[in-house]
Amino acid sequence: MGGEYVCTLSEELIQRAKDELGEDPARRAQDIEHIRDWLKHQPHIRARTDDWTILRFLRGCKFSLERTKEKLDMFYTCKSLCPEWYTNRDPQDKKMREILELGLVLPLPRRSDAAPLYLVARPGHRDPNTTTMDDLSKVIQLSLQILQEEDEPLSITGAVLVIDVGELTFQHAAQMTPPAVKKALTILQDGYPMRPKGLNYIHTPAAFDTVFSIFKSFMKEKMKRRIHIHGSDLESLHKEVPKEILPAEYGGTNGTVEDIKNYWLQRVDARRDWLLEDEKYGVDESKRPGKAKTSADLFGIEGSFRKLNVD
Repeated sequence: MGGEYVCTLSEELIQRAKDELGEDPARRAQDIEHIRDWLKHQPHIRARTDDWTILRFLRGCKFSLERTKEKLDMFYTCKSLCPEWYTNRDPQDKKMREILELGLVLPLPRRSDAAPLYLVARPGHRDPNTTTMDDLSKVIQLSLQILQEEDEPLSITGAVLVIDVGELTFQHAAQMTPPAVKKALTILQDGYPMRPKGLNYIHTPAAFDTVFSIFKSFMKEKMKRRIHIHGSDLESLHKEVPKEILPAEYGGTNGTVEDIKNYWLQRVDARRDWLLEDEKYGVDESKRPGKAKTSADLFGIEGSFRKLNVD
């Protein structure tokens, strides 16, 4: 989308944006302009200032101008204070390609604009000897950014995650330390202009319990209420995620994991220039009015968790 926003939503979603998010089409341009003007006066933020980027943050904050400013600042601050997730994201780079080829994050092709966007994540589908939690997080952030850029209904419908932890081992779990988990959840909960509408865990192994208790400790209450743990019960999963949206491996009819992975790889490749250009956006803490922020401010955790760390 160029500078000026062109609405691609169905009538139903335009209505939902009014009812659920407080979006007023007559005031939309004015709200976007207000935020753009604010961004121009923030010496420390280098942000995208096109209509669409600003609008999705407004939607994610239900058109509260103050919350939108906080979230934009948070998003770009996370980006700069977490270079291990937001730099070197060239999909043609050998290491990056290998990680993308694993299909750790699979956005499922939409069947309806009115339904949430569904994603399958397979965090255990990587070798913990050759990849890290940072590699997984990098792919998650990259996928979310592309989806938010390309899928306008997502800004209203939200997303539902299916997290397949079937291959998760204690070696994976050892990499998911409290600081790493806190960082991931801080960015997802406070930095992105979207809310997960459901978290569905499937194929839960023994190693899952340890990791899950750490995740839950950093989750907001609202998020905790949206958790469904299905064990290996596909029927239970289908009550939350329709079969027609799931790949065959999960009892569904939406192609295979391999099909979806290849389709998604093409979409990432098509965004290569955008991903490379995106690295220039962020914050310069030396120019922040008031006190500069550090990663300890953002992602630091209380001492009580230190003893949980796995050496």
